[in-house]
Amino acid sequence: MSESRLREEICRYGRSLFERGLTPGSSGNISLRLDDGGWLVTPTNASLGFLDPARISRLDAEGQLVSGDKPTKEIPLHTALYQSRGSARAIVHLHSTHAVALTMLPEIDPRAALPPMTPYYLMRAGETALVPYYRPGDPAVADAIRGLAGKYSSVLLANHGPVVAGDSLEAAVFATEELEETAKLYLLLRNLNPRYLTPDQVTDLVRTFGLELPSHHDHEGHDHG
Repeated sequence: MSESRLREEICRYGRSLFERGLTPGSSGNISLRLDDGGWLVTPTNASLGFLDPARISRLDAEGQLVSGDKPTKEIPLHTALYQSRGSARAIVHLHSTHAVALTMLPEIDPRAALPPMTPYYLMRAGETALVPYYRPGDPAVADAIRGLAGKYSSVLLANHGPVVAGDSLEAAVFATEELEETAKLYLLLRNLNPRYLTPDQVTDLVRTFGLELPSHHDHEGHDHG
């Protein structure tokens, strides 16, 4: 896909996320890794609902601005996830309400922020890590992301929001949406003793769809058919 088409895709998905209330105001950012090692990334203080393809920031492989507006201050966050997830081609970071709310609950396990509630949560988002609070743009968040050693494609930033990597922009957007909906389900069902997927059901998904879940590394290498 040409760079001009990729710029249009960022705008199209950004508008969709914004119009459905998944990231308000000028919050959230999207990046795409290009074949030459550079990136396209949404500018700082830009609403995802009103992006201009020509003003999207173009960075080189070293993260230096080549063209477009000044990039988001969350560059350290994106950089760390790209470096630790070699398969990542796109990253979506939102301030979606239910995912942010989830990060504030005391019982959340930082190694698995959500239980196995639905098959599509595991198939799209995998398991989700929770990292401690850092102020927006703090370079220290990059160390926290690298500390996950690339095991997670979806991460929650405490009191801030989700950051999700995918092998395409569509995959990253769909995974982010699935994470938000699963967080909403968790909040709706909290303290109601819901039935989650059993360990055997999760293992069946891992084997059938070739999922790479941090808690199921022993199944890596199975046939993905």
